[in-house]
Amino acid sequence: MSQNPFGNGQDPFEEFFKKLSENGGAGFNADDMKNMGIPLDPAMLSNIMGQFSAMMSNQGEGVNWDQARQHARQVAASNEDPSVTENQKSAVKDASQLADLWLDPVVEFSRPEYSTEAWSRAEWIENSFDTWTEIAQPVAEETTAAMNSSISSQIPEEMKSMLGGINIMGNLGSMMFGMQIGSGVAHLSTEVLSTTDIGIPLVSGRSALLPDAIKKFTNGLEIPAQEVMLYLAVREAALVRLHKTVPWLREDIMALIQRFARGIHVDIERMQSQAMEIDLDSMDPERIQEAFSAEMFEPQHTEDQKLALDRLENLLALIDGWATVVTEEATKNLPSTVRMSEVMNRRRADGGPVQHLFQGLLGLKVQPRKFREATDFWRGYESEHGAAARDQLWNAPENLPTSDELEDSQAFEDRSEFLNSTDEDFDAALEKLLSGGYDAPDEEGNNKPDEKP
Repeated sequence: MSQNPFGNGQDPFEEFFKKLSENGGAGFNADDMKNMGIPLDPAMLSNIMGQFSAMMSNQGEGVNWDQARQHARQVAASNEDPSVTENQKSAVKDASQLADLWLDPVVEFSRPEYSTEAWSRAEWIENSFDTWTEIAQPVAEETTAAMNSSISSQIPEEMKSMLGGINIMGNLGSMMFGMQIGSGVAHLSTEVLSTTDIGIPLVSGRSALLPDAIKKFTNGLEIPAQEVMLYLAVREAALVRLHKTVPWLREDIMALIQRFARGIHVDIERMQSQAMEIDLDSMDPERIQEAFSAEMFEPQHTEDQKLALDRLENLLALIDGWATVVTEEATKNLPSTVRMSEVMNRRRADGGPVQHLFQGLLGLKVQPRKFREATDFWRGYESEHGAAARDQLWNAPENLPTSDELEDSQAFEDRSEFLNSTDEDFDAALEKLLSGGYDAPDEEGNNKPDEKP
C-alpha cells in the first residue's frame, strides 16, 4: 500500500475535493489546505479558487456570457480607447449622409430608417456582444458537450465520487470557451472599423463607424483622412442596405455555423498536452485561453462540415465582393478610390476581421483568391446585365453562384438561363422534342452533324 506523503493518516485530496464540491468551493481558504496537510502558497490558492468558484457557480448553465463579456471589456481596456468626441460624431454624420446620396443611384436597395453612429471600442463590444453570443453559442454547446463526453469517461471512479454531482469537465469547457470568445472579441475590437466589418450586421437596427479605429487605420496611408472616412462610410451604408433588404443572408450564415457545430469533436490528446503547459502558480486567464485555443477544436472536418464551410466561405466572399463593387462605383469621383480599394485588398490578404473571426471560431480561412473571384463575378455580371439585375440576384440563395461557378462563369450563366426559363419556354421545348423537331434539318435544309448527305 502506498504511504500518504503528508503523514497525517488521511487522504488530503479526498478531503480537498469534498470541500470543493460543497457550495461550489465557497468559503474554502488557506487554513483548510493547511489542515489537510497540503502545502500551498495562499496567493496561489486565492487565484485558483477564484477561477474555480466562478466555474462551479455556473453549473449546468453552459457558457457564462456575462463573464465572457466582462472578460472582453477587461482585455480591451488594457489598450487605449478614448471616448468619441463631438467633432468625430459630426464627421461620421456628415460622411454617412453623403454616402447615402452617392449610393442612391448605384444600388436598388433603400436606405434604413436609422442613422450611422460613432462608437468607441468599448461601445462596439457592449452593443455587439449579443450577436457574438448568437454566433458562438452553437459551437460552445457542441464543444463543451464533446469535452464532457470524451473526458468524463477517463476520470477515475474515486474522483467522480469526490466531485459528487459537479459536472467539472462541462463547466471547465464552458469557462475556457467563454474566455476564448471574450479574448477574441476584444482582439477584433482593435481591428474593426464599423459594425458590418465581418460581413454581417452585428447590431440589429443600428449602424456605426469607429472613428478612433479609422484614425489609426489611416496612419501611413498617405490618403486624406476625410476620404478614408467617406469611403468606409459608403461601404458600411451599402452593407447595411443589403442586409436590411435581404434578411435571409444573416439567417443562412447562422444556420451554416450551427450545421458546422453539430460535427464538432474535441482533440483530447491535444487538450491534455496543453493542460500540462499551464502554470498553476499564476492561473493567468490569458495563459489558459492561449493554451486551450481554437486549435484544440480543429480536428479533421467531416464531409458535412466541409460543405458547410465551403458554402459559408462562398457567401462571405459574395457579400464582400458585392460591397467592394458597389463602393467603388459610388465613390468613383473620390480621388483616392483606387488607392482605398488597394488598401482594402491588402487588408483582406493580411487577414482582416472576417478571417480572424471565422478561423478562430470554425477553423475557416476565407482565401483572398475567393474574395477576388467574387469581386470579378459582380463586375462581370453587372457589365453584362446591369445594376438592377445584379441586385436582384440576392432575392433568393439559389440565384447566387456556387463556389465552383465563381471559377466558371459560363456554368452559372447556363444554370441561370435554365432557372429563369418560363413555363412557355419549357412547354415549347418539350413539344418540339416530342414531335421530333430536334431531329429535323434546320430551316436552311442543313442536316444534323452526324448525318451524311
